[in-house]
Amino acid sequence: MSDKQDRVSWSDYFMNIAREVATRSTCDRKSVGAVIVRGKTILSTGYNGSIKGAKHCDDVGHEMVNDHCIRTIHAEANAIVQAAKHGIRIEDSEIYVTASPCYNCFKMIANSGINKIYFGEFYRDEKVVELANKLDIELTDLSK
Repeated sequence: MSDKQDRVSWSDYFMNIAREVATRSTCDRKSVGAVIVRGKTILSTGYNGSIKGAKHCDDVGHEMVNDHCIRTIHAEANAIVQAAKHGIRIEDSEIYVTASPCYNCFKMIANSGINKIYFGEFYRDEKVVELANKLDIELTDLSK
């Protein structure tokens, strides 16, 4: 690339990385990737996958409750857990997720101090939008 205009934006760059992280997913129902970033530096990544050491959906099938597979830990939760495990502070950071967070993941994101959420597709939960507005957490749809 010879022209700076050919470079992708930072938000596209991090969302592209989140999409790549999603390729590690171990649940074929939905592959999701997450990247936590502060100051254009990647702090942590996560994808939806089974508990460490447990069997994967792709290997033994899904564990379904209310038409939802509960065998996996969601990408956002895994990214937050990885940061905690390695002592990485994620307060005042942003997260790029290939799909908007579920309500439980949104609560973890909010309590961890992440204040910006970028997502690649809207996934189910309107409560997240309402709560983000009330809590002044920036929620940006990058699919548009």
